[in-house]
Amino acid sequence: MNTLKYGRELRLLTPAHFQQVFNNPPVKAVTAELTFLAVPNLLSHARIGVTISKKRAKRAVDRNRIKRQIRESFRLKQYKIPAFDIIVIAKNGVVELTNDDLQDRLNYLWRTISKRCEQYLLASSASTNG
Repeated sequence: MNTLKYGRELRLLTPAHFQQVFNNPPVKAVTAELTFLAVPNLLSHARIGVTISKKRAKRAVDRNRIKRQIRESFRLKQYKIPAFDIIVIAKNGVVELTNDDLQDRLNYLWRTISKRCEQYLLASSASTNG
C-alpha cells in the first residue's frame, strides 16, 4: 500500500526551487481560480509549492484554508503524479470557492496535470530516442 505522507521531501522549499519552475514551465493546467505549473525533476517523486498572494486572499485565515486544501489533495494524489516540481498559484475568485468547489477544481487539475506530465515525458523521451 502507498504511504500518504506529506513530509519536507515533497515540498519546494527554496526560492531557487520555485524560480526553476517559474522560469520556463513546459506543463501547465489552468482553471479560472488556480494555475498549476510543472517542470520535471530528477527525483523519484513529485514536489509541490503553493503561492497565494495577499492581493488574492486578504485574510490569513483564507490563505491558510486554501493552502491546507491544496496540500491535502496533493497528499492524497501524489502517487498518481509523475516526478515533477509543481507550483500551484491562486488567482482571483479562489476565496469565494467553498471547500467542496475547491476540491472539485483541484481534482480536475491533478488529473489534467498528471496526464500532461505523462505526455510531456513520452514526447521528450521520443525526441531524445528518435
